Amino acid sequence: MVRMLTDWYKQKFSDPNAVALIVILLALFVLFYFFNNILMPVFVALAIAFLLDKPVNRLSRLGLGRSISTTVIVTLFVGISMLAILGLMPIVWQQGANLINEAPAMISSAQQYLFTLPERYPELISVEQLQTLISLTKQKVLQWGELILEGSLNSLSNIVALLVYLILVPLMVFFFLKDKQALISQVTRFLPKERRLASQVGDEMNQQILNYVRGKIIEILIIGAASTLAFLFLDLRYAVLLGVLVGLSVLVPYVGATIVTIPVLLVALFQFGISPEFGYVMLAYGIIQALDGNLLVPLLFSEAVNLHPVTIIVAVIFFGGLWGFWGVFFAIPLATLVKAVINAWSTQVIDAPQQQSE
Repeated sequence: MVRMLTDWYKQKFSDPNAVALIVILLALFVLFYFFNNILMPVFVALAIAFLLDKPVNRLSRLGLGRSISTTVIVTLFVGISMLAILGLMPIVWQQGANLINEAPAMISSAQQYLFTLPERYPELISVEQLQTLISLTKQKVLQWGELILEGSLNSLSNIVALLVYLILVPLMVFFFLKDKQALISQVTRFLPKERRLASQVGDEMNQQILNYVRGKIIEILIIGAASTLAFLFLDLRYAVLLGVLVGLSVLVPYVGATIVTIPVLLVALFQFGISPEFGYVMLAYGIIQALDGNLLVPLLFSEAVNLHPVTIIVAVIFFGGLWGFWGVFFAIPLATLVKAVINAWSTQVIDAPQQQSE
């Protein structure tokens, strides 16, 4: 057993480039895991700079300096972001508050309807079962209410954190883009010299992650806008709020679409009842989801590495549990990165003895 473990260790860790790759990945994981709350503005700025690097490079090739190109792109990004936030967030906030205020009336109406079921279908459901179901539902509603209250009590600290993001993140994005080469040179001084395999994995993942993030942002905008317009056309209440939720649901593959269906269905059901209008809303929502899964996703992510659905779900759970929203957002590229690292490392350590024997 000891000899087998020794042989395995020598085979897997004989190449210093493979060892350097593992050390770099472990260092990054430790940094993200233990300091993500403190350094999250830095990580957000790095992600935004990563997305804006290509437009800055294009402007630079047109003859503009790096500083001017960075100033133009960052200014456009901040301006568009502020317009979207100031134009959309007040409407979403107002509709969310209205929905919370009307929730008790909706629950009361649903309770009255449920108590008519034992009379209609006595062989399928009883009053005792309904009372148990309603009791459990009330407990869950109370728990959600406590979470909302706790979030409102912490709103001051959240506002302060938001102000920090709005001020510091654009500044860091500007300097990350403007001084890109100098910063990369400073960082590489602390990396191991035998990092050929790490550079190979980095180059391989760079374009894939960039395509994924840009594609995901485009998907959110298209699905959110299409859902909002469809709900407004069908005169569904809280159309903007529900459209935003549908757009954000694409962040979590498979699970997000399932979860966001519940509020869409409930709002349509309480507004229209069992009627043709209710059917039109659910039909429009189903068409949008079908077009997203069968047309939009293949077009936007045709160059992405295919991952099994189970792998995607596990990645969402794992990285979301580690880093919250950003872990969910980057779950698929991180899973792809892990897959690429494993494949590259395994191939490298297997090919090395063969090359030596030749």
